[in-house]
Amino acid sequence: MSWLYLGIAVIFEVAVGLFASKAQGFTRLWWTLATLASGAVGTFLLSLALLTFDVGVGYAIWTSVAGVGIVVVGAMLLGQRLDWKKALGIAVVIGGVVGLQLSGAA
Repeated sequence: MSWLYLGIAVIFEVAVGLFASKAQGFTRLWWTLATLASGAVGTFLLSLALLTFDVGVGYAIWTSVAGVGIVVVGAMLLGQRLDWKKALGIAVVIGGVVGLQLSGAA
């Protein structure tokens, strides 16, 4: 169940990134509220996942997978460029997450 909580928390964290880009420095009320609400839900779900995961491992997985998600969604929905350097960075992050999982931490 903790993996499910963590996966949904990642989705909400990706939403935070998207909504924050639309909030324009928290000057647009509805995007600002969406950013804050998504962040609260994502953090709550992370806290549920951390009942099982080591905090360092759970938080590292949450932030890194969400970071990759934001880069990918930004390229798909916001017209941001995904070049080979970003792709290499994504591969390194994925390798790190796999390494954390193989360490038997969760």
